[in-house]
Amino acid sequence: MSVTTRAPRPGETDGVEYHFADDAEFDRMVAAGELLEHATYAGHRYGTPREPLLRRLADGVPALLEVDLQGARQVRAAMPEAFLVFLAPPSFDELARRLVGRGTEDAEHVTSRLDIARIELAAEDEFDAVVVNDTVEDAADRVVALIVNPG
Repeated sequence: MSVTTRAPRPGETDGVEYHFADDAEFDRMVAAGELLEHATYAGHRYGTPREPLLRRLADGVPALLEVDLQGARQVRAAMPEAFLVFLAPPSFDELARRLVGRGTEDAEHVTSRLDIARIELAAEDEFDAVVVNDTVEDAADRVVALIVNPG
Protein backbone atom coordinates (compact mmCIF):
# COMPACT_ATOMS: atom_id res chain seq x y z
CA MET A 1 0.00 0.00 0.00
CA SER A 2 1.35 3.40 -0.94
CA VAL A 3 1.97 6.25 1.46
CA THR A 4 0.88 9.80 0.60
CA THR A 5 0.96 13.22 2.18
CA ARG A 6 -2.25 14.33 0.48
CA ALA A 7 -5.47 14.48 2.42
CA PRO A 8 -7.96 11.64 1.92
CA ARG A 9 -10.55 12.23 -0.77
CA PRO A 10 -14.20 11.72 0.15
CA GLY A 11 -14.77 8.02 0.83
CA GLU A 12 -11.08 7.15 1.27
CA THR A 13 -9.92 5.49 4.49
CA ASP A 14 -6.42 5.43 5.94
CA GLY A 15 -4.99 1.95 5.52
CA VAL A 16 -7.37 1.04 2.70
CA GLU A 17 -6.61 3.17 -0.38
CA TYR A 18 -3.41 4.70 1.05
CA HIS A 19 -1.58 5.21 4.27
CA PHE A 20 -2.02 8.95 4.81
CA ALA A 21 1.03 10.52 6.49
CA ASP A 22 2.03 14.03 7.39
CA ASP A 23 5.25 15.55 6.05
CA ALA A 24 7.23 14.71 9.19
CA GLU A 25 6.32 11.01 9.01
CA PHE A 26 7.04 10.91 5.28
CA ASP A 27 10.45 12.56 5.86
CA ARG A 28 11.21 10.01 8.58
CA MET A 29 10.36 7.13 6.22
CA VAL A 30 12.60 8.55 3.48
CA ALA A 31 15.50 9.14 5.87
CA ALA A 32 15.18 5.60 7.27
CA GLY A 33 15.25 4.07 3.77
CA GLU A 34 11.79 2.59 4.29
CA LEU A 35 10.56 3.59 0.81
CA LEU A 36 11.58 1.79 -2.37
CA GLU A 37 10.58 4.85 -4.32
CA HIS A 38 9.05 8.20 -3.56
CA ALA A 39 8.07 11.17 -5.62
CA THR A 40 6.24 14.46 -5.53
CA TYR A 41 3.27 14.60 -7.84
CA ALA A 42 0.99 17.62 -8.22
CA GLY A 43 2.15 19.05 -4.91
CA HIS A 44 1.79 15.87 -2.84
CA ARG A 45 4.31 13.15 -1.99
CA TYR A 46 3.77 9.46 -2.61
CA GLY A 47 5.93 6.46 -1.83
CA THR A 48 6.06 2.66 -1.82
CA PRO A 49 7.09 1.00 1.45
CA ARG A 50 10.02 -1.31 0.74
CA GLU A 51 9.57 -4.16 3.26
CA PRO A 52 6.03 -5.32 2.40
CA LEU A 53 7.00 -5.41 -1.28
CA LEU A 54 10.19 -7.39 -0.66
CA ARG A 55 8.32 -9.89 1.55
CA ARG A 56 5.74 -10.42 -1.17
CA LEU A 57 8.38 -10.96 -3.84
CA ALA A 58 10.34 -13.32 -1.56
CA ASP A 59 7.15 -15.40 -1.27
CA GLY A 60 7.06 -15.66 -5.07
CA VAL A 61 3.98 -13.45 -5.40
CA PRO A 62 4.04 -10.85 -8.19
CA ALA A 63 3.56 -7.25 -7.17
CA LEU A 64 2.03 -4.40 -9.12
CA LEU A 65 3.11 -0.88 -8.20
CA GLU A 66 1.23 2.18 -9.37
CA VAL A 67 3.92 4.86 -9.58
CA ASP A 68 4.64 7.95 -11.65
CA LEU A 69 7.65 8.47 -13.90
CA GLN A 70 9.91 9.57 -11.02
CA GLY A 71 8.96 6.45 -9.08
CA ALA A 72 9.42 4.15 -12.07
CA ARG A 73 12.92 5.50 -12.59
CA GLN A 74 13.76 4.88 -8.93
CA VAL A 75 12.35 1.35 -9.10
CA ARG A 76 14.41 0.67 -12.24
CA ALA A 77 17.56 1.91 -10.45
CA ALA A 78 16.87 -0.11 -7.28
CA MET A 79 15.53 -3.23 -9.01
CA PRO A 80 16.82 -3.45 -12.60
CA GLU A 81 14.99 -6.75 -13.05
CA ALA A 82 11.61 -5.05 -12.58
CA PHE A 83 9.27 -5.17 -15.57
CA LEU A 84 7.91 -1.65 -16.11
CA VAL A 85 4.57 -1.08 -17.84
CA PHE A 86 3.49 2.37 -19.00
CA LEU A 87 -0.26 2.88 -18.69
CA ALA A 88 -1.12 5.37 -21.43
CA PRO A 89 -4.35 7.24 -22.07
CA PRO A 90 -6.05 6.70 -25.44
CA SER A 91 -5.24 10.36 -26.16
CA PHE A 92 -4.25 13.49 -24.30
CA ASP A 93 -7.73 14.95 -24.80
CA GLU A 94 -9.31 11.85 -23.26
CA LEU A 95 -6.93 12.09 -20.31
CA ALA A 96 -7.99 15.71 -19.74
CA ARG A 97 -11.67 14.77 -20.02
CA ARG A 98 -11.27 11.97 -17.46
CA LEU A 99 -9.34 14.12 -15.03
CA VAL A 100 -11.83 16.98 -15.16
CA GLY A 101 -14.74 14.51 -15.03
CA ARG A 102 -13.56 13.07 -11.71
CA GLY A 103 -14.36 16.39 -10.08
CA THR A 104 -11.94 15.69 -7.21
CA GLU A 105 -9.46 18.50 -7.88
CA ASP A 106 -9.55 22.22 -8.51
CA ALA A 107 -8.53 23.77 -11.84
CA GLU A 108 -4.99 24.50 -10.65
CA HIS A 109 -4.35 20.84 -9.76
CA VAL A 110 -5.92 19.66 -13.02
CA THR A 111 -3.59 21.97 -14.97
CA SER A 112 -0.60 20.76 -12.95
CA ARG A 113 -1.49 17.10 -13.56
CA LEU A 114 -1.90 17.70 -17.29
CA ASP A 115 1.48 19.46 -17.47
CA ILE A 116 3.05 16.47 -15.74
CA ALA A 117 1.25 14.09 -18.11
CA ARG A 118 2.82 15.78 -21.14
CA ILE A 119 6.28 15.08 -19.71
CA GLU A 120 5.42 11.51 -18.73
CA LEU A 121 3.92 10.66 -22.12
CA ALA A 122 7.25 11.57 -23.71
CA ALA A 123 8.99 8.91 -21.58
CA GLU A 124 7.05 5.84 -22.80
CA ASP A 125 10.18 4.36 -24.37
CA GLU A 126 11.78 3.96 -20.92
CA PHE A 127 9.27 1.19 -20.16
CA ASP A 128 9.26 -2.49 -21.09
CA ALA A 129 5.66 -2.42 -22.32
CA VAL A 130 2.86 0.08 -22.99
CA VAL A 131 -0.79 -0.60 -22.23
CA VAL A 132 -3.41 1.85 -23.51
CA ASN A 133 -6.10 2.46 -20.92
CA ASP A 134 -9.01 2.55 -23.34
CA THR A 135 -11.36 0.83 -20.88
CA VAL A 136 -10.49 -0.19 -17.34
CA GLU A 137 -11.48 -3.80 -17.98
CA ASP A 138 -9.44 -4.20 -21.17
CA ALA A 139 -6.39 -2.43 -19.75
CA ALA A 140 -6.55 -4.54 -16.59
CA ASP A 141 -6.74 -7.72 -18.68
CA ARG A 142 -3.66 -6.66 -20.66
CA VAL A 143 -1.73 -5.83 -17.47
CA VAL A 144 -2.64 -9.20 -15.93
CA ALA A 145 -1.51 -10.93 -19.12
CA LEU A 146 1.85 -9.15 -18.82
CA ILE A 147 2.19 -10.23 -15.19
CA VAL A 148 1.51 -13.84 -16.15
CA ASN A 149 3.79 -13.72 -19.22
CA PRO A 150 6.06 -10.63 -19.29
CA GLY A 151 8.18 -11.87 -22.16
